[in-house]
Amino acid sequence: MPGSNIPTSNLPDSDDNLSPSITVTNQHSLHVDVSRLKQIAFEIFVDHACFKTDISIAIVDDPTIHELNARYLQHDYETDVLSFLFERDIDAGYVSGEVIASADTASRLARELGGSYEDELLLYVIHGLLHLIGYDDKQEDDRQTMRLKEHHYMELAGATYQAPDDPDHPVGEA
Repeated sequence: MPGSNIPTSNLPDSDDNLSPSITVTNQHSLHVDVSRLKQIAFEIFVDHACFKTDISIAIVDDPTIHELNARYLQHDYETDVLSFLFERDIDAGYVSGEVIASADTASRLARELGGSYEDELLLYVIHGLLHLIGYDDKQEDDRQTMRLKEHHYMELAGATYQAPDDPDHPVGEA
C-alpha cells in the first residue's frame, strides 16, 4: 500500500492455515482501493489475535445501505456503515461477519468536510471492523476507546484522520 506504514509480518510462523479471510466487493461505480481495505482489515484482526476470520466487506450506494438499514435494523434512513456479526469467539481467535459501507456517503461527507473520499470510506470500514471485534461506541468511555483505535488504524494506513467526535462527522451514528 503506497504511503502506508502497515507491517505485513504479524502472523504466527507456525501454522499456514491461520490467516484472516477477508473479501471485499465494490458494488459501486466509485473507485475503491480494495487492497488498502483488505490490508487494514488484516492488521486489525492480527492485532486482536483473530487469525481465523471470515469477513466480507461490501461497498454500496446510499439506496442500498438505506434498504439494508431499514430491513435489518428498522432504521428508515441512509447511514455510513453497517456491521453484522455472525459469530465471534475471541478466545479462539475467530470472527465472522460483514461490513457494508456507503461510498455515496463517504464521497458526500469528504466533499463537505474537505477530506479524501477514500480516507472517509476507510474510516467507515475500520469502524465496522472494530464493531465486529467487540468495540462499542454507545457509552462515552467506549466511544473514546473506539475513536483512539480508529485514529491508530487510519494513521497506520497513511490516511488523513477526520475525528468522528467532530460534530459535523456522523460516523457510526446509525
